[in-house]
Amino acid sequence: MRAAILTLSDRCSTGERADGSGPALRAWLEERGVTVACTDVIPDEGALISAKLVEWADSGLYDLILTTGGTGVSPRDVTPEATERVVERLLPGFGEVMRMESLKKTPHAIISRAVAGIRKNALIINLPGSPKGATENIGFVWAAVPHAVAKLQGDPEECGTPLPR
Repeated sequence: MRAAILTLSDRCSTGERADGSGPALRAWLEERGVTVACTDVIPDEGALISAKLVEWADSGLYDLILTTGGTGVSPRDVTPEATERVVERLLPGFGEVMRMESLKKTPHAIISRAVAGIRKNALIINLPGSPKGATENIGFVWAAVPHAVAKLQGDPEECGTPLPR
């Protein structure tokens, strides 16, 4: 699996603050055998976020695109809207599971607006902006990611064992 990581932060994009979540996600993915082929840091600007997601998904180079940052309720948190503008199909279960599991750790999980979806053959998942939040949340949904990516790549295998009649 080939992945790309997009960090969304005004301060990180100007060098005011070091990006902690992008490198944390890279390490987490690489521990699981995922090739992180591309990373970038851009400001919290909806048009820039959407354009980068389109560029990466449409290139066909990445199976998995993770965003980190911009999923809260601050005025500059626009990642979910930027993602929704470009995905062809939403996958609400990813956000639901991340919020449900995060809520077991912090009451602030309820204000997460993270979404996930598909564009072309790429799975796009929004994650929180903190290193801990980003890695915890990808961990909450990871069991479904390889299967989803395989299906996007045309895997013809059945999704599950049929129930006995």
